[in-house]
Amino acid sequence: MRTLNVNKNDAGQRLDKFLSKAVPGLPTSLMYKLVRTKKIKVNRKRTEHTYVLGEGDTVELFIKEEFFDAPSENSALKLTPHIDILYEDENIMLLDKRAGMIVHSDDKESTNTLISHVCAYLYQKGEYDPARENSFTPALCNRIDRNTGGIVIAAKNAQTLRIMNEKIKNREMKKKYLAAVHGILDKKEGVLTGYLKKDQKTNTVEVFKNPPKGTDAKKIITGYRVISEKNGLSLLEVDLITGRTHQIRAHMASVGHPLLGDGKYGVNRDDKKLGYKFQALYSYCLEFRFTSDSGILSYLNERKFKISEDKIWFCREFD
Repeated sequence: MRTLNVNKNDAGQRLDKFLSKAVPGLPTSLMYKLVRTKKIKVNRKRTEHTYVLGEGDTVELFIKEEFFDAPSENSALKLTPHIDILYEDENIMLLDKRAGMIVHSDDKESTNTLISHVCAYLYQKGEYDPARENSFTPALCNRIDRNTGGIVIAAKNAQTLRIMNEKIKNREMKKKYLAAVHGILDKKEGVLTGYLKKDQKTNTVEVFKNPPKGTDAKKIITGYRVISEKNGLSLLEVDLITGRTHQIRAHMASVGHPLLGDGKYGVNRDDKKLGYKFQALYSYCLEFRFTSDSGILSYLNERKFKISEDKIWFCREFD
């Protein structure tokens, strides 16, 4: 028999969700059966898998020891962290992710990811110890494509992660982007509207001026303002009013102004000859605009964070 003590980072989640992280070697179907047959209890009492755990609860598991086999040592925690921190406090980190770094692991990269560097940084700083956690690891609240740069939010505890996920879902934050596009725009400020259709097979999207019949195309709205112009390029501040896959890149390309260095929607062959490897897009400004209870993060309301233009590679084209 094993007893798991529910700590602050474990509290607030359902028993089944907690067990799936705390005992990953336990098959899901068996876990539900063990709860039903009282082989898994909370506070020594029979419970339901939907029970929401509170800090100080105890979870008793009358199961085979083999399900608790210790995982292999996480070598990623020994990484030399390479992260650019825009802001940090006891709950949250705002990171300046540079183009070229992937945020989470994929088939090609499992260690050199943004979240791995965040975990290594907090582990070596003494703020995260997996041996003391049952179900929580530091997590990213939003993601940015590998070849795009910008602000990524990292949660240091479970309460922050839950609050930020809710705020993002309810669009209680304002993000602005910088983008360098080919060409000189006739209107120096405006709002573009269109309809975006995604192709799952090619992981690309197509933008239409009017809604195409017989498709599930989504309406998109993109605001922009020209900041600077030089050598046939325009530097824009972009307001992503709706947030769809590849929206800025595809929308600007659809009106004849593809992003500099964009391999999917632009003229990347010519851009590569000039040394541009990534699309010129950066999520450079984040403002917290909470309209509902924000709990331990209330101090962030109405705060704005910006990455300086001199740190963004394509802004140098307009010096």
